[in-house]
Formats: sequence, C-alpha cells, structure tokens
Amino acid sequence: MKTNLLSHNLAVEFPELADAIHHLKTSDAHFQKLMHDHDKIDSQITKSEEGLEFLTDEVMKELKIKRLHLKESMQKAAEAYKKN
Repeated sequence: MKTNLLSHNLAVEFPELADAIHHLKTSDAHFQKLMHDHDKIDSQITKSEEGLEFLTDEVMKELKIKRLHLKESMQKAAEAYKKN
C-alpha cells in the first residue's frame, strides 16, 4: 500500500547515522529491542492514521510520545557509536 505519510525509519530520518544504525541493529541486543518496540508502535500509529485501526486521541498521543522517546534513545546510541 502506497502512503503519503512520512517515514519514521531511523535511517531515513538520520541518514548521517545510517552506518551506525545498521551496525547496532545487527549487533546490539538493547538497540534491537528499542528498534523492535519503535517499529511496533510506529506500525500502530500508521494503521490508525491510514484509517485501518481506531485509536483514541489520548492513546495516539501516548504512542507518539513513546515513539519519540525510543527514537531519541536510538539516535543517542547511534551518535555514541559513530564517535567511537
């Protein structure tokens, strides 16, 4: 299904960190868990925004906040890896 929604994929949002993200998602269990949780939440949000599932405004807000926190954690980990 083609969508007009913005991608929330880390490598798309932070292309300068793509190599670090790839390395971490293939070698770091904690990073993998963060990414799994992020992708699961992002999928829920996307389905709601596309009208495939209903989420209340309150639930949608909570999910978007969780997604943001996960993304910030992954970004910080990728930036730290890149510096090393």
